Amino acid sequence: MPSWKELKRFCENDGWELYKKTDHWFYRKIERNGNIKHTKISMSSGEIQKNMWQQILKKQLQVTKDIFISKV
Repeated sequence: MPSWKELKRFCENDGWELYKKTDHWFYRKIERNGNIKHTKISMSSGEIQKNMWQQILKKQLQVTKDIFISKV
């Protein structure tokens, strides 16, 4: 499973905007069709749990695992 740092790197490499920083990083990406994607990233250095990772990939990032890997 990827780490929180890798998720942050993906967002930065994929053009997501950091719009809020508290105890987490909050990123968003506005697509050309007006759809807005959001994700919240822990400042932890650990790995993302499997079930949580699957939900982040599918519902928040909306990309395949291969696309994620290519942008990390």
